[in-house]
Amino acid sequence: MVSPNEDPEKLLDEAMGIVRGQSFQMKRCLDNGRLMDGLKHASNMLGELRTSLLSPKMYYELYMLISDELRHLETHLLEEFQTGHKVADLYELVQYAGNIVPRLYLLITVGLVYIKSNENCKRNILKDLVEMCRGVQHPLRGLFLRNYLLQCTRHILPDVEDPPPSTNPNDNEQGSISDSLEFILLNFAEMNKLWVRMQHQGHSREKERREKERQELRILVGTNLVRLSQLEMVDVERYKKMVLPGLLEQAVSCRDALSQEYLMECIIQVFPDEFHLQTLSPFLQACAELHEDVNVKSIISSLIDRLAAFGNKEDGDGIPPEIKLFEIFSQHISTVIKSRPDLPLEDMVSLQVSLVNLAQQCYSNRIDLVDTVLANTLHILSDNLKITKIHSGSALGKELSRLLRLPANNYNDLLVLLQLKHFLPLLQLLDFQGRSTLSSFLLNNALESSTRVPTPEQVDGVLELCASLVRDADDQPHSQPDPDDIAEEQLLLARLVHQFQGSTNDLQYLILQATRKHLDAGGPKRIIHTLPTVVFQAYKLAHAYFRSKDQDEKWGKKVHKIFQFCHTTIASLVKAEYSELPLRLYLQGALAADVIEFPGHDTVAYEFMSQAFSLYEDEISDSKAQLSALTLIIATVQQTRNFTEENHQPLRTNCALAASKLLKKPDQARAVTTCAHLFWSASINGQELREEKRVVECLKKAVRISQQCMDASVQLHLFVQLLNHYTYFYEKQTPSVTVSMINQLISKVKEDLGQLESGEDLDQVTSHMNTTLAHLQQRKEHPPPDGPNYEGLVL
Repeated sequence: MVSPNEDPEKLLDEAMGIVRGQSFQMKRCLDNGRLMDGLKHASNMLGELRTSLLSPKMYYELYMLISDELRHLETHLLEEFQTGHKVADLYELVQYAGNIVPRLYLLITVGLVYIKSNENCKRNILKDLVEMCRGVQHPLRGLFLRNYLLQCTRHILPDVEDPPPSTNPNDNEQGSISDSLEFILLNFAEMNKLWVRMQHQGHSREKERREKERQELRILVGTNLVRLSQLEMVDVERYKKMVLPGLLEQAVSCRDALSQEYLMECIIQVFPDEFHLQTLSPFLQACAELHEDVNVKSIISSLIDRLAAFGNKEDGDGIPPEIKLFEIFSQHISTVIKSRPDLPLEDMVSLQVSLVNLAQQCYSNRIDLVDTVLANTLHILSDNLKITKIHSGSALGKELSRLLRLPANNYNDLLVLLQLKHFLPLLQLLDFQGRSTLSSFLLNNALESSTRVPTPEQVDGVLELCASLVRDADDQPHSQPDPDDIAEEQLLLARLVHQFQGSTNDLQYLILQATRKHLDAGGPKRIIHTLPTVVFQAYKLAHAYFRSKDQDEKWGKKVHKIFQFCHTTIASLVKAEYSELPLRLYLQGALAADVIEFPGHDTVAYEFMSQAFSLYEDEISDSKAQLSALTLIIATVQQTRNFTEENHQPLRTNCALAASKLLKKPDQARAVTTCAHLFWSASINGQELREEKRVVECLKKAVRISQQCMDASVQLHLFVQLLNHYTYFYEKQTPSVTVSMINQLISKVKEDLGQLESGEDLDQVTSHMNTTLAHLQQRKEHPPPDGPNYEGLVL
């Protein structure tokens, strides 16, 4: 035996050295026919397993080495007894070995040989061996001894049907399936007791170390369950009547959390799903009786997930209709929750997550089952526990979010979620951050799955689900949110609006009204991102009415109503103190009203244009923004085709007036030049204006303004741009624009170019000028047949 006052590593090395030495002597004696001496050396070798000084890991190494050597002894004995030696004598003889640990290892080895040489004694020897192993009650030594017994007998356990009842005790000496079950269940029960006893040895401060050692040894206990599952004669009925009751009795009665949790998980993993389906109630009843420290949630969830996967197999028969799987689990989960008031809240919700997963996988067409789970969860949290708000970062908040995401991920349809009556009340239990995160998830899901929302009622429902993104909430943080985050969230909402599509134009209008009602409540920081989408959807609807005007006599009134709707919607943005975006929306509305020829369309278009002008004059003060806005207004007026002279004349006049009032001279020059196009190609009742006098006035005015610029490089840029505009109007054969005007501009630019200092500005102006001159040269050499004559042009 090893000495206790040494390092464990050294103890192991010494013990393994002794084992190798005794093993060598054993093999030499056996080879020389000295069986008794060989058994003595085997006993000495096995004596090293009596140690209590090694950790389970080191003891395992020693055990494996000795097990390998014992196989040599087994092989030799089997050969001996096949040649005529008596096994029974040796079986009796080894029982007198000096110490119980070597004695029992030798008994198991010789007993195995005895059974292999004489099948008729199998039943009695197996019973003897499993009972005699009770002689070792030290947890570590006992566990490995019984594991050796299980490993040695794994191929010889009787796996045949039980014979008919008989009064002769000598019948069935070879044993049957019942004997094997009795053998393994007894061995399992004793091993589990030894394993549990490990927890209560030594000082309390070593509790964690003992738990770690027990975790390392648990597979020894679990091997018994694996052996049970490998017996072919264990069918559903035998499992239900003999196997499971024995396992559950041992698991529940040991009252050890580590053991109970491991054993229940083992039962789930090693036995077939068909067995679990037939024994759900006793298993789940046992779960309710487990120690309070056992993670019951993990056990039940594991079983649910396994059976859900079984029921969802493509090549399987699914869950038999007579087994009400969902109802059974739902009922027992309620029982477990009631029987364990200390069960963590997140575990309660996690069990509901597993139930939803089961309902979706095995009963995919039963939305009501999912809603039942949500209702039960709401009842537990709101009614029983009186919880009003859940922090999204807490364990409970994470589990609740996981529960709510499951239906969204499974159905990929917001409209299905609207059918779950308890989804929204549960969602509202989360704090603002949790609701916002989940709303963003729902929006992304709807966008990815292209969910179409076809009725106003469903639009109301969808936007209520996403209420934390749509409008302010009482519990939202007081700190100012990041503008980028707001923009990202609101753009999701804006994208979703495109999927609000009614089956008819009239229905679509109701949908847009419902949408605006919700989005309008979002406040200034939100509506800037969402209302423009509503406006464009309304313009799109107006075009749809126009295309189907032959089928709807009242289409004109309806379109007029749509433009009123758009006007009000844009006014909300103006009221929120935005200017540039509403201006663009008004201009877009003017273009739409101009094209859609409903009664009074020119009046509507004029109103939209006048609102754009008002915004320009009252709200836009930045000079760059003014030039940009005025250019858009001029371009819009130029694009319209159906204004009457009465409406068009004030618009173009105001454009020209506004252009001359810009603060900066370069801006004035560019805007006035742009107005020249307005007087030439703008249309009144479909006829282009062609007011050449006003065109020339604008061009000449632009030249005068350009000459007033103090910056030489800016002035040159303006002259080159003006040269291009003069060329454009000359090519459009505007009578008042002559070659001599073009020559004057060319001469002016060339003269001033020589006075400009070298630099980037000079390079840009020169490049632009050369491109213009190249164009004029090409026109002069190859004039188009229907174009003007460039005679007299000086380049």
